[in-house]
Amino acid sequence: MLSYLLRKIALLVPTFIGISICAFAFIRLLPGDPILAMAGQYGVTPERYAELREQFGYNLPIWQQYLTYLGQVLTGDFGVSLGTKRPVATEFATLFPATVELTLAAVLIAVVVGIPAGIFAAVKRGSWFDQATMSVALTGYSMPIFWWGLLLIIFFSGYLGWTPVSGRIGIQHFFRPVTGFMLIDSLLVGRPGAFWSAVSHLILPAVVLATIPLAVIARQTRSAMLEVLGEDYVRTARAKGLSPRRVVGLHAFRNALIPVVTTIGLQMGSLMAGAILTETIFSWPGIGKWMIDSIGKRDYVVVQSGLLLIALVVMVVNLVVDVLYAVINPRIRVAS
Repeated sequence: MLSYLLRKIALLVPTFIGISICAFAFIRLLPGDPILAMAGQYGVTPERYAELREQFGYNLPIWQQYLTYLGQVLTGDFGVSLGTKRPVATEFATLFPATVELTLAAVLIAVVVGIPAGIFAAVKRGSWFDQATMSVALTGYSMPIFWWGLLLIIFFSGYLGWTPVSGRIGIQHFFRPVTGFMLIDSLLVGRPGAFWSAVSHLILPAVVLATIPLAVIARQTRSAMLEVLGEDYVRTARAKGLSPRRVVGLHAFRNALIPVVTTIGLQMGSLMAGAILTETIFSWPGIGKWMIDSIGKRDYVVVQSGLLLIALVVMVVNLVVDVLYAVINPRIRVAS
């Protein structure tokens, strides 16, 4: 198991370097000049412009800029924001809990609803429930996030008035954060009103973000279950007189779990991408909105390092999923 884990970690090194090159090159392709953006509407003299370019290293050749940046990243220095003058790593750590909270809520909704829906659709193959479930899943997968989010805001926030339009918690609730996770912090400080306010703010963005992963998980679960239900050992279990619940839950679903776990792990990357749109629509103060705002302000240091930090999070999640594969099915680590 240890050698399997070390091999997986070693594969992350070239992946990390490749992502850093892509992030670095992508930022250089964006229009605009970070020095002029930093100078603002008052502009800057040619002498000051040259001084700032030298200060931030923009006068160096591209390859030298990249090597300097890579060396800083490897030492844990992701740069300083041109706008706020705060370390990028500090801003990321401050905002990351909000994105994690939203992502975990979306994963919870997708898993709790998607897996049972896929199992029942497979067991009731060809029935009206199966057809309705797959039709809804296809619709959810095809629906643009920004359009779906606006529809829910108009109906549930505007028409019914059940949920807040935007934000993370009501403005009347103020307390010093402990962990950065609003649901946990509100309980730690003994503010049940703040907790329910945070829940009400979380519902709509979590549902919007969970829509596509839920559809994918439901379809993948159905497909994996249909394949397993046709195996000989499932027919043998039924022939022994085992209850349908035991056959489906113990024998079938356990063996169909690996592709489902794979799908859930892969969806984490799409959730991080979807969080950018979702957080922008709902003004959720997380990493996605931070990145969008930084692009608008031409804060290239934040965008560049933010992309790299998000990629690192996705890489770590994929590593955890690979380890779960090996735990669920030991044959995987032997074959690897």
